[in-house]
Amino acid sequence: MPLKSYGVLVGRAVDARREGGTDTPHYQVRLRDANDVDYRIAVNVRSKEFPSELLFRVDEDFRHPVTTQLSGLASGWHRLDTGPLGVNLDYVRQTLFDRALLRPLPHELEGPGNDLSDLLDDQVRRAIREPAAIVYAFGERWGPESAVPDKIFGFQPGNGVHDIHMNQGNVGAFRKDDGVWQDGALLITLPDQQRWVGIFLAFQSQSWHTDDVTGHALVDAPIEEFGAEPVRIVAALVNPVGPAPEAETVTLLNASPDPIDLTGWHLVDRALHVGPVPGGLLAAGATLAVPLPPNVQLGNKGGELTLLDPKGLKIHGVSYTAAQAARSGWTVVF
Repeated sequence: MPLKSYGVLVGRAVDARREGGTDTPHYQVRLRDANDVDYRIAVNVRSKEFPSELLFRVDEDFRHPVTTQLSGLASGWHRLDTGPLGVNLDYVRQTLFDRALLRPLPHELEGPGNDLSDLLDDQVRRAIREPAAIVYAFGERWGPESAVPDKIFGFQPGNGVHDIHMNQGNVGAFRKDDGVWQDGALLITLPDQQRWVGIFLAFQSQSWHTDDVTGHALVDAPIEEFGAEPVRIVAALVNPVGPAPEAETVTLLNASPDPIDLTGWHLVDRALHVGPVPGGLLAAGATLAVPLPPNVQLGNKGGELTLLDPKGLKIHGVSYTAAQAARSGWTVVF
């Protein structure tokens, strides 16, 4: 079953501590909202399952339409209904980052700047130093625990957010936590620098092909090599010249050395509207401009697009911001 209370906590980072001496260490962050309520953010840095090293991606210039939605949220905890139209995160059904850039890293090694705890500490300490920085912690809420002080920072009542990582495609005992549109992450806005930082974590044991309802790993899904997708979305005409309905198109590239039959392939927008790709062979190295049907929409305020094969497996995906879509008649290149 999915997480019991999924949402996002908005607040200021005021303290942080590395946790050692345990089989499941966490990097602990103390967040405080505008009402002076304290929360502890428990970030996994080591897995119980083999391999123990987590996969991570830190994007120091994170650009995605979700940041526009987050900017309107007030300080404090926001419970999110899981679904594609909110500010929810889904590592599989969205394109939050390039999965080819995920890297495994041990939670702790001797020396500075060479383990996952060091990496998290660098980003969080920066947020603590900068008064205007705001942290958005996606995950599952616990507490408040009346009359129980927090075990790390000592504030009372105990209160916080955990599961700050991918929450689908799990194995073993953690399969019960599977769900869609409920993945965790840390996003940090640095207004003085006019940029966002995205921190994304996943376990190596998790599957990247999951059921659209349960979030469970698909049994017959292939083990894919990220960055070796044969067909990719390389461009989109998001904001065509002319009156509505606009003639939006998406350009596909066959990057493989062999022709690929696109019969049964589909494109899916952020709202999960589905449009067919014209069937037939796409030659090696060739491109195809796919006209989108009216139900599949590329919004001018930012959006996402996913390419699915005939089995419904995600082959590639892209996202774009409002700034990229602002120029009428220009094609967005990914």
